[in-house]
Amino acid sequence: MKNPVFALFFLLFTLISSAQKSEYPITAISDSLKENADAVVRLDQTDITIVSQRSLNTKSHWVVTVFNKKGFDDLSAYEFYDKSTSIKNIEAIIYDASGKEIKKIRRKDFKDQSVADGGTLFSDNRYLFLDYTPISYPFTIEFTSEVQTSSTAFIPKWMPLGGFNTSIEKAVLNVTYSSDLGFKKKEIQFSGFNIKKITDTDTQLSYTASNILAQKQEDYSPSYRDLFPKVMMGLERFHLEGVDGTAANWTDFGKWYSEKILSGTTDLTEETKAKIKAVVGDEKDPIKKAKLVYDFVQKKSRYVSIQVGIGGWKPMLATDVDRLGYGDCKALTNYTKALLQAVDVPSYNTVLYGDRYKTNIEADFVAMQGNHMILCIPNGNHYTWLECTSQDDPFGYQGTFTDDRDVLVIKPEGGEIVRTNIYTDKGNTQIDKGNYTIDENGNFSGSLSIISEGSQYSTKSRIEHLQPTEKEKHYKEYWGNINNLKLEKIVFANDKENIRFTENIQLSAINYGVLAASKLIFPVDAFNQNANNIKRIRNRKNPFQIQRGYLDSDEIEINLPNGFTIEFLPANYELKGKFGEYKTEIIKKENNKLVYKRSMFLNKGKYSNKEYDEYRLFMEQVSRNDNSKIILTRN
Repeated sequence: MKNPVFALFFLLFTLISSAQKSEYPITAISDSLKENADAVVRLDQTDITIVSQRSLNTKSHWVVTVFNKKGFDDLSAYEFYDKSTSIKNIEAIIYDASGKEIKKIRRKDFKDQSVADGGTLFSDNRYLFLDYTPISYPFTIEFTSEVQTSSTAFIPKWMPLGGFNTSIEKAVLNVTYSSDLGFKKKEIQFSGFNIKKITDTDTQLSYTASNILAQKQEDYSPSYRDLFPKVMMGLERFHLEGVDGTAANWTDFGKWYSEKILSGTTDLTEETKAKIKAVVGDEKDPIKKAKLVYDFVQKKSRYVSIQVGIGGWKPMLATDVDRLGYGDCKALTNYTKALLQAVDVPSYNTVLYGDRYKTNIEADFVAMQGNHMILCIPNGNHYTWLECTSQDDPFGYQGTFTDDRDVLVIKPEGGEIVRTNIYTDKGNTQIDKGNYTIDENGNFSGSLSIISEGSQYSTKSRIEHLQPTEKEKHYKEYWGNINNLKLEKIVFANDKENIRFTENIQLSAINYGVLAASKLIFPVDAFNQNANNIKRIRNRKNPFQIQRGYLDSDEIEINLPNGFTIEFLPANYELKGKFGEYKTEIIKKENNKLVYKRSMFLNKGKYSNKEYDEYRLFMEQVSRNDNSKIILTRN
């Protein structure tokens, strides 16, 4: 006869052992996946079910082992919700390095927060996010969520590899959809990655990705979005903001967006119409009228940061923005459009990817895309573009956030893919003109005028708004080659009419030159040394990219100290290649004066990984010559 006490003990022991079994021990991860990894994705499964034109359900289940703070900061443990989107389920479990569960975080423990501060406009747009501080590294986090939405116009991209320094054990995408919705997909950059398509029918699509090693971020690499695999998805028959839509091409899509989403959002009160007409006065020229309107918007409104798609795709009513004085990019763009409409100037909402890194709307994939909205005004055979979120940008200036990329212009007659302004390499200028004096002890004093245009204006004009301590930090970093730098006087001139920013600076430094016995040695190029040390990368894998070229031109007068003669002057130097051109020249003048001239032109472009060393050597030669020394001997 069996002992019932022993049987009960055995059952309890089995249950306890099972409960203590580790699902995600760090030791189970292969060494190859740990290499170069801030985090390892043990599992990332996304199940998308498109029940109908008005119903999309997304279940997410991912498990990530995190090795350091960088890996933790890259996690996306949150979900958004609004009137059309509800979070059905959300929870997380934390495991220690051995895989033992140490914390369970239920829905009530997630933080609930508005997507933007300071406005009733966005009170219905919120998100739940995981507020967790790791006790130690490494640890593992398991996250599950389920989100239901009536909006089917935007189906998120599947990117199994979501960034650098992350490796993938297994990632899965399962999509189920009705055959009458016109489901479409676009596979991008699959080559070289272990991705298999499991199912592809008229109602189902599925992929698995496995054992993808962490990719190192190499200097000057393109964005991971342009390197790693992704699947774009969309529907020809979709639903957005309470409206059904059908679009097989950009013309139909733009017409639908204009008629069904934008329609009725540009009404203004008669009082506001009268006010903007008074601002414009008797001006007849459409662009000059638009300039007055843009100035009005910049002075009246402020920007609340919310990406397109979060906080809805339908712009807030122009009357609300006019009353409250703030809005997101959609709201401010639409408000500016409404004001222009009131003074008979046509303009079009424009959807794009806003970022310093240039990203195009995929022209051959008709679907909701983009994360930002600007306004464009027809101007002869081209467009004038307005960044309506900025209180500082000059009229028609795009800077580096929206320049040189394909965008979707939404017109009443349909959508159109257009390229935004391209600031040419030789138009991205910085002109330095000034002088400096070296005294007999090697001390330095000088003054300089720096004039920046094109994309360089975008970088420099921001300095004007820095606090004094930040401003000083900026210049001390900019002139890191000058030890003991002291800023005497800084005056800015921001010519928004001609989009030109001028810095007038007086500065000094002790011991710029080195006294050695009877000699005084100092670098000839004080103001614009190229100190960018291009890192040597053995066995580089990625191509490299110069997003924007530029042209720097310097002319500096140098006053040498009395009682010294010139022992050595650097020779004139010229360098030409596929990446650009560089030239320096030193001219002797009377009264112990020199004139130093320098020009540096860099081409934008995409280059292969094999050309990287050539670029590194080109820039090393520039840097070496920029650091050339003058040697003086005491009489």
